[in-house]
Amino acid sequence: MSKKSTKKESVDRGREKLGRKEYEAELAILQGELVALQEWVKATGAKICIVFEGRDTAGKGGTIKRIVERVSPRVFRVVALPAPTEREKSQMYVQRYLPHLPAAGEVVIFDRSWYNRAGVERVMGFCTPEMVTRFLETTPGVEQAMVDSGIILIKYWLEVSADEQTRRLESRIDDPRKIWKLSDMDLLSYGRWFDYSRARDDMFAATDTAWAPWFVAHTDDKKRGRLNIISHLLGQVPYEPLPKTDVTLPKRQKPGNYKDPTLPLTLIPTPF
Repeated sequence: MSKKSTKKESVDRGREKLGRKEYEAELAILQGELVALQEWVKATGAKICIVFEGRDTAGKGGTIKRIVERVSPRVFRVVALPAPTEREKSQMYVQRYLPHLPAAGEVVIFDRSWYNRAGVERVMGFCTPEMVTRFLETTPGVEQAMVDSGIILIKYWLEVSADEQTRRLESRIDDPRKIWKLSDMDLLSYGRWFDYSRARDDMFAATDTAWAPWFVAHTDDKKRGRLNIISHLLGQVPYEPLPKTDVTLPKRQKPGNYKDPTLPLTLIPTPF
């Protein structure tokens, strides 16, 4: 698969299990394209905003990690805001998100976003129904303003089945490496599957617009889901790889009168 075709085509190989070697090979190609995208963003001053929403355990964090692990944090920035402060609660709702929107030459990824109001805040009773209605009415206009300012806005919803969500939550209970991912809110939300379904459906109906559509990714297969999302993301941006420059390492200077220090440095143990 050429880099050019990787940029424009989705990764879809049916439902057979994707082996680790094949997954890592495809991921490496896509991550190389993300670097090409990064250099184009820097050169052109493009502004890209990517929103990740979805069910608990659907794989938002894992997908974002694979997007940013080979690119520069000076260009790709991840925003995951905590619960609002009392001051922020008194502000216009979208106000605390606006300072994080991208400037020229930046890619900003929201790990959950202003759509908290349409999801967890609605389902868990952190806001009134009137506040949700107002949010759904005004958000298309806010996003229109973002796009009109030159931001490329891309919104993803990650969907996982009920059975797979249960399996993933149970795995967090038993794995000390994952227990931090299991919050009290996750446990409360788990029993409200259909409340979240209704909230999601209303959100789609109100905010899936021509200028800021929702893209839905099914992620029961984590590896395939990540590849599909990254491939799709690359296809949403009209970037072109910049010409490759030849790089030659310069000669290293001679030591002159420099000598290695004899200070009493403490070396770390080397058990491996």
